[in-house]
Amino acid sequence: MRYLPHTEADRRAMLAAIGAPSVDALYRDVPPAARLTKPLDLPPHAGELEVERALSAMAAKNLAAGDAACFVGAGAYRHHVPASVDALIQRSEFLTSYTPYQPEIAQGTLQYLFEFQTYVALITGMEVANASMYDGATATAEAALMARRLTKRSRIVLSGGLHPHYREVTATFLRNLDSNIVALPLDPRGTEDLIRHITPDTACVVVQYPDFFGNLRDFTALAAACHAAGALLVVAMSEVVALGLVKSPGEMGADIVAAEGKSLGNALNFGGPYVGLFATRERFVRQMPGRLAGETVDADGRRGWVLTLATREQHIRREKATSNICTSSGLCALAFTIHMALLGEDGFRRLAELNHAKAVQLADALARVPGVEVLTKSFFNELTVALPKPAAPIVDALARQKILAGVPVSRFHTDDPKVANLLVLAATETNTDDDIKRLAAALAEHVR
Repeated sequence: MRYLPHTEADRRAMLAAIGAPSVDALYRDVPPAARLTKPLDLPPHAGELEVERALSAMAAKNLAAGDAACFVGAGAYRHHVPASVDALIQRSEFLTSYTPYQPEIAQGTLQYLFEFQTYVALITGMEVANASMYDGATATAEAALMARRLTKRSRIVLSGGLHPHYREVTATFLRNLDSNIVALPLDPRGTEDLIRHITPDTACVVVQYPDFFGNLRDFTALAAACHAAGALLVVAMSEVVALGLVKSPGEMGADIVAAEGKSLGNALNFGGPYVGLFATRERFVRQMPGRLAGETVDADGRRGWVLTLATREQHIRREKATSNICTSSGLCALAFTIHMALLGEDGFRRLAELNHAKAVQLADALARVPGVEVLTKSFFNELTVALPKPAAPIVDALARQKILAGVPVSRFHTDDPKVANLLVLAATETNTDDDIKRLAAALAEHVR
């Protein structure tokens, strides 16, 4: 049943060597209520071929994004990843040690991390970026922690347009700290007045751009209000492709940008892995979590790369550390970097334009469906609609027609009846005209 090589005689010999009467005695510190009293209800052991068949049958029940007309967004977007990305990330130049502690043998890793940081700083409009974070949600939480350290304040204001996962992860990170988290009510139309929530003890205001519901807002005035009060503006992003077209957070005066980079170079993969982007102002670099790769020259004057700044516990004293993030999602960061290099500035802008054009086409088609109201007036590639009946059953019904018709807001807020009819949809360059026509026709059928 388990792939363990030890015989009963082996186990008895090991127990005798450590003086334990039984295997159960090794778990005496685990409360009895937390221990299993019988084996788990799982199938009996089987050969490798049989297991493969059984798991393949289970996997076949999934409806993959690539096998349907996919309009799912809410933080996970279907984009085309060129085959060259997967080919290049397997190059031996990049297959160096997991963590580049010895720069002389990790130049490939350090160079792409340096290029990664450069891309992130350029597209976010910020001065410095790290390499890198787990995902957009934990990057947002780290941004809130960084704001607390910089301002010596404890109040964190979370916009009602911030992704529910980002809100929950931030609350979890700050749970055992002396923090006052102010989570504002949901804001499907993007009209909340954030400036009035800035107080003298506010460390930062955290917004999403575009927000969870797809709304695009200019936060320049909010940034100015934050700075006037001694607070910071944190801008979170779940769809980094938007930066090919919209005004950058840096241009609006953001102090910290925390984003999800999965849309570039990384396929959906049924939920993971992700890669977090993190950028800030140069004057704040000493409080930035993670690590920073930098350019230098060696003793012979040749160009090279090193870890310039590493502020986690493994590198410096615990009381001086900014965080204990233990990975940089390196492979995902490499895929992001290669995809960006392949696109170039013009390609990145063109990709963003395609996404927005498809979203406009989607919004127009949905607006013509009787009973459907498009709530999002200014958007990039994602928008929210109000249906005349609960969205979740309709999404389930359309999935049976091989149409992944977005994400019901009720899946994130199960106890809020006001959002039962709200549906978040995204359109990307992968959606065809036929996909949009099929969605609109199927939706018209189900909302009658």
